Amino acid sequence: MPRLTPVSRRELIRRLVALGFDGPYVGGRHEFLVRGDVRLILPNPHRGDIGVDLLTRLLRQAGVTRGEWQAAP
Repeated sequence: MPRLTPVSRRELIRRLVALGFDGPYVGGRHEFLVRGDVRLILPNPHRGDIGVDLLTRLLRQAGVTRGEWQAAP
């Protein structure tokens, strides 16, 4: 299984859009992306990268496998 590494918020959004998500849209306190029935809430922008633990949780909620994530342009 491919190993995940920390990513920037910009990189997270870029890859998820490449995987078919639309957005980001403004909604309440957090922005979110949409793909079909899935609404993925994005973490607020911060100075550091998004760590592997949070990235794993986001990908699980999005229904994206590690292989799909690694193959995303």
